[in-house]
Amino acid sequence: MDQAAFALTLKRVSEQSRAGQGPAAASIFKYYGTELNKDRFELLLEILGQKGLGWAGENVGFRRAELQIARQWLRSKGNSIEGGTSEIQLNVIAKHVLGLPTLKTQKPA
Repeated sequence: MDQAAFALTLKRVSEQSRAGQGPAAASIFKYYGTELNKDRFELLLEILGQKGLGWAGENVGFRRAELQIARQWLRSKGNSIEGGTSEIQLNVIAKHVLGLPTLKTQKPA
């Protein structure tokens, strides 16, 4: 359901953007899309149980699909870093969409 709603929202915003309406929401989509993807693979691994722990070796008791899910789960973690971490995306959303002050990290003295 989340994936379907996300896809429909992307389509709607894309159409609005082409028509010159609505704000650019790239940070929102980047953040939500990567979180949705991570949640999806976390659920798949939970469903697979020990079969979701394989990395290589179909002859060791793991099927190709099981190995692929483990790799995609790890890849989903990388997606939340590429193009700006989820924390950076949340700061952009806070500042530009919600008008809130952003979090600043303090450097050690």
